[in-house]
Amino acid sequence: KAFTIHIGLLRASAADPFVNLVMDEEAVLTEVLPIAQAVHNCGGKVLAQVKRLLDAPAPPNRVRVPGVLVDRIVVAGEGEHDLTFGEADNRSYYTARPSTSAIPHSALRTPHSEEPLTLTLSPQSRDEGTGITLHPFPLDERRIIAARACEELQPGAIANLGIGMPEGIARIAAERGLLEAVTLTVESGPIGGMPAGGLSFGASVHPQAIIDQPAQFDFYDGGGLDFAALGAAQVDRFGNVNVSRFGSRLSGVGGFVNISQNARRLVFCGTFTSDGLEVEVSSGRLTIRCEGRIRKFVDQVEQVSFSGEVALQKGQDVLYITERAVFRLTADGLELIEVAPGIDVQRDVLDQMAFRPVIRHVGTMPSQVFATGRGI
Repeated sequence: KAFTIHIGLLRASAADPFVNLVMDEEAVLTEVLPIAQAVHNCGGKVLAQVKRLLDAPAPPNRVRVPGVLVDRIVVAGEGEHDLTFGEADNRSYYTARPSTSAIPHSALRTPHSEEPLTLTLSPQSRDEGTGITLHPFPLDERRIIAARACEELQPGAIANLGIGMPEGIARIAAERGLLEAVTLTVESGPIGGMPAGGLSFGASVHPQAIIDQPAQFDFYDGGGLDFAALGAAQVDRFGNVNVSRFGSRLSGVGGFVNISQNARRLVFCGTFTSDGLEVEVSSGRLTIRCEGRIRKFVDQVEQVSFSGEVALQKGQDVLYITERAVFRLTADGLELIEVAPGIDVQRDVLDQMAFRPVIRHVGTMPSQVFATGRGI
């Protein structure tokens, strides 16, 4: 039996005289309409925070939540309606890429060591606050993992990028000019554009569309994803992944299950060890300066958030990408297929695992993953 909901708290950009809510200046739509409907049907109260009040009725096709479902409106004061946890406002998260941009996404080629990269490039657009500046992406373990995962993106693919380590894939895709060759999506609703990271995760820079989160998950659950990149905290010999429970701490899976169970190709991203890991890249070779204290490739995961056995039964193509090694899920277990140049397989890989993976032919991770020159 469903529980009763007494209060629903929403945010929107504006409310019209009939208390209809519009969300033209929001980075995501989330679940505002289902929340309002559920609370109303339970006999509860729906409270909505907005930036401003409209003088005239909003066009009906702009209304996201009809006023009949809203009980109270609160107009936010200055600084009380930040767009994301990390930014007060960023118009690139809810506007299309200007057609006057001098350089399209397909022409971006900024390596990590050069000047900041600005995606919206017309002066007029920048003055309106529609641009976003990307500062240099250091050649560290996060960049290495993102760059190697980006190698798996295929033209025409519809992809999901998860929170954490996979966030960097969007940045690498922008640098390589892939944003018009693939469609990157975020579970919160944006489709296309360049997914944001950090405290603005959930938004996208100049998305092609923003749909509500339930509709996005309907698409994911129906098998619409060609590719997904997700984080991994623990991996075992059977390819099982844990992201949800560590000792007495239960973080939960969120949308991880929906995405991982239905994407045709999966890449799990994470460092080989954690808590103190330090790496260095020099002349295209990786050196482990300080090994992490926590091993992430364990004999048995504490909780199965993703089942390798089920993935094999479903025919999913699954890779596990770290800064020093890449593994593939096979019927015989986890297989080591690549190592980074400069890495000693025994010392840096096998000795840092709680189990021995399948080893047949071990290749070298692509050189461009560790490059610092133009065009990476």
